[in-house]
Amino acid sequence: MAQDDPKTLVSTDWLADHLKDPDLRVLDGTYFMPAEGRDAKAEYEAAHIPGARFFDIEDIADNRSDMPHMAPPVEKFMSRLRQMGVGDGHQVVVYDTHGLFSAARVWWMFRLMGQDNIAVLDGGFPKWLAEDRPAEDLPPLVRDRHMTVRRRAEMVKDVTQVSAASKLQDYTILDARSPGRFTGSEPEPREGMRSGHIPNSRNVHYKTLLNGDNTMKSPDELRAVFDAAGADLSKPVITSCGSGVTAAIINLALERIGKSDHALYDGSWTEWGAFPTVPVATGDV
Repeated sequence: MAQDDPKTLVSTDWLADHLKDPDLRVLDGTYFMPAEGRDAKAEYEAAHIPGARFFDIEDIADNRSDMPHMAPPVEKFMSRLRQMGVGDGHQVVVYDTHGLFSAARVWWMFRLMGQDNIAVLDGGFPKWLAEDRPAEDLPPLVRDRHMTVRRRAEMVKDVTQVSAASKLQDYTILDARSPGRFTGSEPEPREGMRSGHIPNSRNVHYKTLLNGDNTMKSPDELRAVFDAAGADLSKPVITSCGSGVTAAIINLALERIGKSDHALYDGSWTEWGAFPTVPVATGDV
């Protein structure tokens, strides 16, 4: 069982013990890939952890962008969270229905906005239900709470910054996609995407950071995964994936092993793979 840390990862036991704390807020951060054909909001409304609010990754985003679920402007993040009754002084726990997938993206977004009191529920809703813990279909009782946001620009990177990092190799770039997508042997799920990876990046498939039950591996096991991937953690890290969701699992794993100088490439392969002027590498590193 992972060691409980209210700033990174907490167990179902921890959440059960704190579920009735007045300043605890639980979020369902489930996101489904379009090909899955599932409705995250409808599934939340059918069953969720008692008191949980639904955090809509597609809505709490920069909808001015052509790319999916880019990080939202500060004002929109503040407004949406205030409407959900989440604000200053709250301890937040976020989960998803995969186990540990999109909840890490919500965790990263809070961190980007200067909010540290957030943890991912280890094993998520499946583990919670498997342990016969309570669920409900009632809407939460929401009370308005102001949220102070201080955006940490160093936690997110754009295509220009990642291109420079790829050339200069002053950052370690870690790609959370599957090995086949990384090498270019598998086609991309989005049409019009080139196949391959960012030059000088390394592949750390997000599933290698998780146990069979989709809980996160121990810090020692996480370090072994990074070592096996040839990840140079003496440098600051930039994470990437298909559209900026599973990359955040790497960011969470890095934080779990005590490495705090990491950022996420928000456009990820959706941007890089469609950007005509940046190079693409194929094959193994």
